[in-house]
Amino acid sequence: MLGLAVLLLLVVASVSALLGAANLGWTRVVSEVWAQLTGGTSPLSATEAAIVWEVRVPRVVLAGLVGAALAVSGAAFQGVFRNPLADPYLLGAAAGAGMAATIVVVAAPQTTGWVVGPLPLAAFAGAIGGVSLTWLLGRSAGGGTAVLLLAGVAVASFLTAVQTFAQQLNTDTIKQVYSWMLGGLNTTGWSEVLVTLPYVGTAAVVLCVCARLLDVLAVGDDEAASLGINPARVRMVVLLAASLATAAAVAVSGLIGFVGIVVPHVVRLLAGASYRVVVPLSLVGGAVFLIVADHIARTAFAPAELPIGIITAFTGAPFFLLVLRMNRGQLR
Repeated sequence: MLGLAVLLLLVVASVSALLGAANLGWTRVVSEVWAQLTGGTSPLSATEAAIVWEVRVPRVVLAGLVGAALAVSGAAFQGVFRNPLADPYLLGAAAGAGMAATIVVVAAPQTTGWVVGPLPLAAFAGAIGGVSLTWLLGRSAGGGTAVLLLAGVAVASFLTAVQTFAQQLNTDTIKQVYSWMLGGLNTTGWSEVLVTLPYVGTAAVVLCVCARLLDVLAVGDDEAASLGINPARVRMVVLLAASLATAAAVAVSGLIGFVGIVVPHVVRLLAGASYRVVVPLSLVGGAVFLIVADHIARTAFAPAELPIGIITAFTGAPFFLLVLRMNRGQLR
């Protein structure tokens, strides 16, 4: 199953790189790729080649990274909290990123010469800060998954209030903030990919290694402890890794919903409930899902571009309602 998923990912990524808003002709793009591999003559002009290698390909890679991060984080959160409604933004990552991004848009001066713009850096710091604040608040209140969930709700509400206050200080920036919150992958090259890859890669490795332990936690903490596993330590490691992946994704893409809920559910329907299968397949499936969604967003109304969050909501919300109906007995 994993091999088929990887094959599908390669096909989807290739098609998305070959086709785009700029009508270069897919056969000419294939010839360009072949020319790069063999040292031959490309049929594309320098500008057209730049569109392929500096716009399309890095955007496809970035979409795959963000989708993989959100989906595998969703699967991890659902395993830790034993709740199929758990979401990558559960612990305040989205609220922290949104608050930090809003503050940068409203207050930060124009900055040039940065490897990565100040907005994604602030969003990353805000997402990590939101999760850290939730963790500290949950620990101070006694720990436990239920307490941590409640702490996440409280922190998200507070940070959202701060964000709204910051917006009201400068209403001229509301459109820019709103566009960021709807999600997008407006990369200008490989810089966003290079910044995101280490965080997503590290988190993905940790979560895949911990997938077997999530299966053990599913049978109960007492049974896990009897097998020599420390449930609290496993949860902490998984939450940290999933939050790191979420923060990295939010920092470069804004807020993109439903990926972390829908993809793990689809994987469970197709391949079963074992996290040894769900986690790696969610990683690949999330990449496939977001590459397809981003391709639709940038080509459906070309040259205009839709926020990718709208595409994921249009496709994810009806499917999520269907999943709720199919599993309503298990959610009570």
